[in-house]
Amino acid sequence: MDSSIKDFADLKPLHKALKKRQEAERLQEEALRRQERKTRREANLFRESMGDVTPLNFSNRVVPVTPKPPPIPRQRLADNKAALRQSISDEFNVDTLLETDADLSYRKDGIGQDVVRKLRRGHWIIQDELDLHGQRRDEARELLGEFLRRCVFKGLRCVRVIHGKGLGSVNQEPVLKKLVHVWLVQKEEVMAFVQAKAADGGSGALLVLLKGK
Repeated sequence: MDSSIKDFADLKPLHKALKKRQEAERLQEEALRRQERKTRREANLFRESMGDVTPLNFSNRVVPVTPKPPPIPRQRLADNKAALRQSISDEFNVDTLLETDADLSYRKDGIGQDVVRKLRRGHWIIQDELDLHGQRRDEARELLGEFLRRCVFKGLRCVRVIHGKGLGSVNQEPVLKKLVHVWLVQKEEVMAFVQAKAADGGSGALLVLLKGK
């Protein structure tokens, strides 16, 4: 077979592939032109339907502003905490408020002596307790204040505060015991307190009666 005829036969598939690609490109171009004509018609239709419309003046447009979270008043919180510490004074004179019995019990004005007797006899069940053993003065003051607030919020009436007997302190003086007396008589939520019975801590603890909700 003549080699020129053979070469011509080999070009037929290539020619068909080229023709097919050209046809595909033509169809794609026609589709793009149709889409462009459709877009122009829709745009014209929109403008005709709107007629003579005056654009809005955006000079007075309000740009929404996302509010920032309020700053944390750290200094005010610190001041409030300091005021809380100072609200229970260590220098308060409690001697005139304590009963002159062996246990130095206390009852707020308007609270009868019978309440103290009932408290001493275990009329109210001890519902919670705070152990201040090993606490420094400032820590004990804050713990006691927070404990009393939590108990009143929960509706507790009778609690025990363990202050210890001071055997481990300098000269074995019950410093914390005296301070707890001083702090308790200054708290509005405290109605009365007495020294605990031996089974409940004796001279190292107090039974405290709190006001109800």
